[in-house]
Formats: sequence, C-alpha cells, structure tokens
Amino acid sequence: MVGQLGMKINVSTLAIRPIFIRLGCFILALLVLWLPLAVPIYLLGGVLLGDSNLASIFAMLLLYVEFILLIRWWGKKVYNQPQILRYYGWEFGRQSWVQLIRGLAIGLISILVLFGVQSLLGWLYLVPVDDLLVDIVLEGLLVSLAVGSAEELVFRGWLLDELQRDYTPHVALWANGIIFAILHFIRPLEVILNTWPQFLGLVVLGITLVWGKRWGGGKLGIPIGIHAGLVWGNYIINVGELIEYSGAVPEWVTGINRNPLAGLMGLAFLSAIAWWIRGKTVKKSQENVK
Repeated sequence: MVGQLGMKINVSTLAIRPIFIRLGCFILALLVLWLPLAVPIYLLGGVLLGDSNLASIFAMLLLYVEFILLIRWWGKKVYNQPQILRYYGWEFGRQSWVQLIRGLAIGLISILVLFGVQSLLGWLYLVPVDDLLVDIVLEGLLVSLAVGSAEELVFRGWLLDELQRDYTPHVALWANGIIFAILHFIRPLEVILNTWPQFLGLVVLGITLVWGKRWGGGKLGIPIGIHAGLVWGNYIINVGELIEYSGAVPEWVTGINRNPLAGLMGLAFLSAIAWWIRGKTVKKSQENVK
C-alpha cells in the first residue's frame, strides 16, 4: 500500500517541500495504513478480548510498528537514506547502551531526590514498603523503557529531524518542545482542564530531551534514558503507593493530581536538570569545534 501511495505522489520531490506538506503526507500515509486495521480492533477487540484497554494497547502497538516501517520507507524514497533509523540516532551499539544507562540514572535519581526533598520539608510522608514492590519496580522498568523508546523515536528522532531540515537548531528545539506538550493534550476536554498545569513542564521536558540528544552526539540513548527514568521513578512511587501528601502546602506546589510536572517543585527540579544538560551540550559543542 505504501508503494501504491508512492506511485500516486512523486515522493522524490517531498524532500524539498515545506515541513507542513511533508508532515501532512507522512501522517496521511500512516493513517491510511493504520485505520483499516485499527477500527476493527477497537470495535471488536473489546468483545473478543474481553478488555477494551487491551484492544487499545494492540491498536497502539500496531500504529507504532507501522510507524517504524513507514519511516524506513520514507527515508529510502524521500531522503535517499536507507539507514534512516540510525540517522535519527536509533542505535544499539555499546555507546548507545552506556548513554541509555546514564540517562536512566539521571531520570530516576532526579525523581527520587525530588520526593526525598519534599519528605524532608514535611510536605509528604513515606509509606512502608509493600511486599510487591520488587514486581512494581520491574514492571515499571519495562513500561518506562517502552514509553521512552517509542516517544523519543517519534519526537526526538523523526519530528526533530523534520524540524531541523527547515529551521535553525534553536527554533527546532523550542518547536519540538511545544509540539511535544501539545500532542500530550489530545484528550477529552474535561481531562485537558484537569491537567493543563503540566503543559509548561512538558515543554521544559521536551527541550531537555532535545539537549540530551545533542549532548549524546545525536544519539537517542540519553533522551530515552532520561525519559524512561522519570517515568520509572514516578511509576514506582505512585503505583507502589510509597508516599502520602501531608497537605502542608498547596497541591500546585507538590503537583496537581500527584503529577510532579504539574507542580512548582517538579518544574523547578526539571528546569535545573534542563540547565545542567544544556551546559553539557554547550561544552560538548565547544570541544567539537576545537
């Protein structure tokens, strides 16, 4: 089907088209591939599988697989880059694994320090550890790596590359962070109204992960690790029910709906991480010039 679509559109000219045309064509092709299979999964999956959430997971997994296949075709036909995933920084060499572990440590330690400081300030109490904590830790690691890998390939891989083809690195940085935040708000209006305070935190997180990629020399190991580490730490604490807020300060300080990104304290910590990683990026660029 991708090949048939390529026959109708002279894909070799898309590389010089404006970004909005390129993104529009890519998303349209992805939807053409995905919807004919996704709709039956959503309509019948809940009945056949007995779980609508499981049906949604299958549909999203299908979307991601088709996204990767389309990216590879897109790289060959539009940009004449047969190794487009590697070009995006999606590698599995030793250096990438080291960067992944480094980023994972940064993200996880940052979350633990954030909640630890709030505990020392008396803003929350630590709850005794449950026997199932080990299972939650391992489950959280798998979930966080899946989320981090998928979102970083999309946002700091494909989307960032498309932005950098048309705009300066600075504009691409901010555009990537803002789009990252906006797309996390494609939800029902009621949910958007309840979670809007985390928007600024998502923007900061987005630009932090772009800086993380630049720090890693264009590889996705560090941003995947940081993203996964933040998700992992938050998963352990919330799913494991390891904390209880004391109510000593308003919710907008600690995080609305128990989300650190929607709180002043979390935003401050994330901004500090962003500034530190930016410093690493600047230092690396200066070393490359020398």
